[in-house]
Amino acid sequence: MIERPRRLRSSAAVRRLVRETHLVPSQLVLPMFVAEGASEPRPIASMPGVVQHSRDTARRAYSEAAALGLGGVMLFGVPERKDAVGSGACDPDGILNVAIADARAEVGDGLLVMSDLCLDEFTDHGHCGVLDAEGQVDNDATLEVYAQMAVAQAAAGAHVVAPSGMMDGQVGVIRDALDEARHLDTIVLAYAAKYASAFYGPFREAVDSSLQGDRRTYQQDPANRREALRETLLDVEQGADIVMVKPAMSYLDVLADVRLAVDLPVAAYQVSGEYAMIEAAAANGWIDRDRAIDESLLSIRRAGADIVLTYWAAEVAARLKR
Repeated sequence: MIERPRRLRSSAAVRRLVRETHLVPSQLVLPMFVAEGASEPRPIASMPGVVQHSRDTARRAYSEAAALGLGGVMLFGVPERKDAVGSGACDPDGILNVAIADARAEVGDGLLVMSDLCLDEFTDHGHCGVLDAEGQVDNDATLEVYAQMAVAQAAAGAHVVAPSGMMDGQVGVIRDALDEARHLDTIVLAYAAKYASAFYGPFREAVDSSLQGDRRTYQQDPANRREALRETLLDVEQGADIVMVKPAMSYLDVLADVRLAVDLPVAAYQVSGEYAMIEAAAANGWIDRDRAIDESLLSIRRAGADIVLTYWAAEVAARLKR
C-alpha cells in the first residue's frame, strides 16, 4: 500500500504540523451589548455567559479584549427610550455613540472599535429603518438616517462602521457621508449577505427588541444563494472595505461563494442562535462544549472567513494563548 494518509494523523505533533486551517485571536471579533442606565451587567437568559454591559463593565471588557489580542469588538447599544425614527442612534449622547467613545478612550488604536449601524435597537417598532405611511420600511428615507448615523459613529471614534440593515444603496450613501465629513479612514464593514434567519432569536432578547412583524422584505430569503453574490458585488462597487455573511454556520456555502468572488477581506457572524444551540446542548451533556466551539469556528474559517464575529471570542482567545 503506497498511500497511507493516516500517517499524517498519527500524533498531535504531526496533526499540528500539517493543519490547514488555524484560529488565532486576531481573527476574532467580540460582539458586545452596552445598556443605557445599567449599573451592573444584566444576564441574557437565552445566551448563557453573555450580558448587557454597564458602561463600567464594558470598559473592562474592552481592555481585556485588547490584552487578548482580539481583532476587535462590535458594539450594540441598548437604549432606555425608543421612538419611531430611532433618533437615539444619531444622538452624540446616545448609548451607542457614548459606548464607542468609551472604548476608544480605553484602548485607543490597540483594538478595532466596530459599531453596528442599524436602527432596529432604537426604533419602537423594531425595524431596521423608518416606516412609511403604510407601515413599510422606507428604503430611501432610511438611507438619510444611516448617513447621519455613520458620521455620528465616526465622530465618536469608531474605526469601523457596520451597516446591517440590508437597505438598497446603504454602503454608497454611508461612504459618501463619511468622505464628505472627512472621515476618510473610517472602514465600512458591509453586512453584504444577511439572511432573514430564525437564528437571531436570542439576539432580540439581548437588545430588548420591540420588533413587530418580521424583516423578510429587506433581509435575504434563506432559499437564495446566487442573490448573495449580487448583493455582495453591489456593496463592493459602492465602496465596502470588508464584506460579511450572516449567519455563518447555516450559510457556509454562501460564505465560500463570497470568498471566491471578491478579493476583499470576508467576515462571517456566528449569531446568537448558533451560540445558544451549542451552549444548550453542552449544558445537557450531549456534546463536548470546547470541542464543539472550536469545530464550529474552524468550519467558518475553512469556508473562507478571514474574520469571525463570535460571542466566544474572548474565551477562545484566552484558551489559544494558554
